[in-house]
Amino acid sequence: MKIGIDVMGGDYAPDATIEGAKLVLDKLSSEDRIFLFGPKEIIEEKLKEKNIPPGVFTIVHSPEIIGMGERPIRAYTRKPESSISKGLKYLKTKKIDAFSSAGNSGAMLVGAMYSINNIQGVIRPSTLTCIPRENGGMNVMLDIGTNPDIKPDILYQFAILGSIYSQSVLNIKKPKVGLLNIGEEEEKGNLLCQSAFRLMKDSEDFNFFGNIESRDLFKDKVDVIVCDGFTGNIVLKQIEAMYRLMVKRNLVDDYIQKFNYENYGGSPILGVNGSVVIGHGISNAKAIMNMILLSKNIIDARLTQKIKRAMHKHTQSK
Repeated sequence: MKIGIDVMGGDYAPDATIEGAKLVLDKLSSEDRIFLFGPKEIIEEKLKEKNIPPGVFTIVHSPEIIGMGERPIRAYTRKPESSISKGLKYLKTKKIDAFSSAGNSGAMLVGAMYSINNIQGVIRPSTLTCIPRENGGMNVMLDIGTNPDIKPDILYQFAILGSIYSQSVLNIKKPKVGLLNIGEEEEKGNLLCQSAFRLMKDSEDFNFFGNIESRDLFKDKVDVIVCDGFTGNIVLKQIEAMYRLMVKRNLVDDYIQKFNYENYGGSPILGVNGSVVIGHGISNAKAIMNMILLSKNIIDARLTQKIKRAMHKHTQSK
């Protein structure tokens, strides 16, 4: 297995990215290989500083860097030698099996759509996050910001994508899908949610539970929570803010600690023709390590292939 990582991605790059790659070595098999994308001279200097022998990683010289504040489409198209551009090109040509970055998330999304393209039938790719349940296990929530403005049929597809992820990566046999809304009744919510409910309620593509409210996010009512990216991003940022507040007030127990972003590494882009993971911009070495491990888990689960089969079945049934 060949896993690519953007060495220059994130607020603490390149130190955090290279240290994270070093930390993960003991957790990979001898057949696994990590590819480091970035300026060769910087990577070699940092490897020497950290006493990492030559040859441990494969270095792919990528002299250009896409900054966190750059416009995604413009940066990706004008910097073909950037670590993000080269990493996604390697993924497209199957020189690597997965690519991840804690850098410019917009450039990663645009690059994935331009380079490796959407899976046939997928209207819009989506990003997700895992939310710890109070009694154990994880809920999946999508979208978390990739698609702020969507239509009901896209929400329907998010339910398919989230269900496959829950089954394949989290090993939930028959995940229940909930539509995030302001009430449980079918007629509740805005026009988007009302229309999506009507599409989803008789679905044979996934196990639809019905509407759920935000107070149920941490319960085991459902396994997959579907919403538009605008709502999902607000929910995610509120959860992050509450976690920081509780840490500041020394109110952290084992359950609260599960909300630490470092434990999850990043968010996969679901619906593109390859394994792509976007990490948090403030990722430290531990988060980078877990981002690489998440990439490995996605490859092992054959997630992309399963989504392709599901979308083929979905489009054929229309």
